Amino acid sequence: MRIRNLETFVKVAERESFHAAAKVLKATQPTVSSRVAALEADLGVSLFRRDQGGTTLTSRGRQLLPYAQRIVGINTEMKAQLKQDLNEAGSVRIGIADTLAQLWVGPLLKKWRSEFPHVEFEVVIDISDNLLQQITRHELDIVLMVVHPESDVLLSEHLCSYPQVWMASNEYIQEKNLASEPLNLWQLSRCSVLSFPRNTQPWKYLDNLFSVMAEDRPMLHTCSSVNHLMNLTEQGLGISLLPEPLAAPLLKQNKLTILHTAQEVSVPNIDFCCGWRVDDERLLPKLLAAAARNVIEQPERAF
Repeated sequence: MRIRNLETFVKVAERESFHAAAKVLKATQPTVSSRVAALEADLGVSLFRRDQGGTTLTSRGRQLLPYAQRIVGINTEMKAQLKQDLNEAGSVRIGIADTLAQLWVGPLLKKWRSEFPHVEFEVVIDISDNLLQQITRHELDIVLMVVHPESDVLLSEHLCSYPQVWMASNEYIQEKNLASEPLNLWQLSRCSVLSFPRNTQPWKYLDNLFSVMAEDRPMLHTCSSVNHLMNLTEQGLGISLLPEPLAAPLLKQNKLTILHTAQEVSVPNIDFCCGWRVDDERLLPKLLAAAARNVIEQPERAF
């Protein structure tokens, strides 16, 4: 059960309106409805009744309201106290995966600077494997990276998940006769495949995907910069598997096109997490992670 969903429930109940609550929370009405629905699903009860007379609490909603108000109040007091304690927090070293940085580094820094005005931020942008090594060596305090297997060194919480799609330039599609869809594994293997660096999660997926091709396996040309990876794809040097939000601007400009694949080419989502060291007893990494989730989970952002 998320505090944010409880807070949304309290705002709707107090204002007897989903629309009014959305204004106060600076969210869209569908977002408010989604949060209340998630809370109702967690509790297994209906909390509001909506009819021509407006929005009213059900009996279970009235029963929950005082408890929710207390929990939200305690949470607000806790955050206020913690922020006061952070006035002398000094600097914090944050590692952000290149993909997330392309999408979120501006909004993230704006949010963190607003909530923690006395903290000096040192941001490192790199591939997730390098960030994992750096935080393990105590060179970073918190990382926003691709999800890795469970570690005895790190604690982590899920941050977001993005679909991945095969992309190519129109020039390359014409050159390789890829206009006929859906594309099977053999057709993909006839292409130059551009990828994130060796042993990263996306590279491992591609390596495993094409392993069945034996001698027909394509070479995987790698690039550590996601910007350069997109540029190389746009310039017609090959096809690439990219997180869809990352390629959205190029899709709108008709510089890249999504390649639809056959069912045999099952493409997993790419998942990201916030991670910090087990031996870091400070609350700051956890608060930074919560603020990051709040920014990234906003559905109003258009890619």
